[in-house]
Amino acid sequence: MSEPRYTGRCNCGAVTVTITADAVATRQCWCRQCQKVAAGGPTNNAMFPTEAVTISGARGDHAYVAASGNVLTHEYCAACGTPVLGRTSARPQLRTIRLGLLDEGHGLSPAMAIWTDEAPAWAAIDPQLERWPGQPPAPTAKA
Repeated sequence: MSEPRYTGRCNCGAVTVTITADAVATRQCWCRQCQKVAAGGPTNNAMFPTEAVTISGARGDHAYVAASGNVLTHEYCAACGTPVLGRTSARPQLRTIRLGLLDEGHGLSPAMAIWTDEAPAWAAIDPQLERWPGQPPAPTAKA
């Protein structure tokens, strides 16, 4: 197994993550479902190849058909409720890890804001971020 590039854990420590690859993409999502997960704001996420992500600990999940038409599943710590990841039926090769799950010093930040048409009027979206009003194209693996 490769050396961990990123590590993280939930608030109570019951769920841990080890990631052995660089992020394929980093995004801030303003869709209504993510706003509910994030208490009104966006989720901040990094996408990694599925095979590079190892998660341990009991997790709960919730699946639904998203506005994109894909089945999206949110996972969270079954003990403390910390958001862990999102995964989509459209891209099983990727796992979207919540940046807040990662240990301090990870150095990742969103490069784009997506589903901005669903952001509330008071949302402060960084003008430096690439913006997509809805679903952007799928990220491609970095060489």
